[in-house]
Amino acid sequence: MTLEGQLRMLDFTDNEIKVYLVLLKIGTAQAGRIAKECVLERTSTYNALKRLQEKGMVSSVIEANTQVFAAASPEKILDVFKEKEERAKLLIPQLEQLKTAKTEKETILKFRGYAGVKTVLNDILKTCKSGDEYLILGPERQLSERMPTFARIFVAQKDKKRIRARIILRQIAGNNVMSKYTEARYVPQEVFSPTVTSIYGDKIALIVWSETPEAIIIDNADTAKTYRTYFEFIWKHAKKSL
Repeated sequence: MTLEGQLRMLDFTDNEIKVYLVLLKIGTAQAGRIAKECVLERTSTYNALKRLQEKGMVSSVIEANTQVFAAASPEKILDVFKEKEERAKLLIPQLEQLKTAKTEKETILKFRGYAGVKTVLNDILKTCKSGDEYLILGPERQLSERMPTFARIFVAQKDKKRIRARIILRQIAGNNVMSKYTEARYVPQEVFSPTVTSIYGDKIALIVWSETPEAIIIDNADTAKTYRTYFEFIWKHAKKSL
């Protein structure tokens, strides 16, 4: 690669490259001579000199009432990029904040299998603090029947943290709740959904109890708020006992 090409990769324009290389060769010179050596118009030469001065690659002095220019040491290029590096270091945290905000706003995590169900329920335990409440819509004893050991562990840990829960169940025999920190209400038996929805913090967890369970966590405050409103509407009209 040519010298000009390498300087171009360092963000120097073609005119800046011409002016800087000419000054390195001839030493100090007036703008007119620089323009002539570079075969550039006077205006283009002055613009290039101005940008090079801003980068610290060219200096100027007044000699005999005339402004003359001189190229800075090529090592100055390192200083230019060190300054850019420092600016970049200051900028990165601000950019990361934007990235984090966007990620938190749009995160959707998908899981498959019983391990995925465990991940979702453990996330509920992790997200909820003592005294927090999460909402559950549509459970049909799937967890206790298909993952009995983990179900007992989950309920024990939930109660130990004093995490409160409100559950909306169908009015069928056996759909009762045996937990100190859980309150249930009931909807008609014909209201059925294969998906269990949990709402906690700014998250919604969906578990589909198919032959191989599938689960999704949506981390979005607005969506969680919408689901919460929907839950509260059903809760308001649901029965307090079987």
